[in-house]
Amino acid sequence: MGRIKSTLIKRTSRKLIENSTESFGKTFEQNKKSLGSILPSKKVRNKIAGYIARIKRNTKTIISDNE
Repeated sequence: MGRIKSTLIKRTSRKLIENSTESFGKTFEQNKKSLGSILPSKKVRNKIAGYIARIKRNTKTIISDNE
């Protein structure tokens, strides 16, 4: 079982994905670098980067399974 993410992390991640989908990738490292200048807090930046990576990986598998 994984850790539960707070509503702030989930809401912020979804908004960032809606606004700029192309700037985020499937890996944590890519997302962390792209969020570096946007978020000042290191802890929050890492949580959001990880959650975005998880969302990107899961949506890609769902879309490819349906095709």
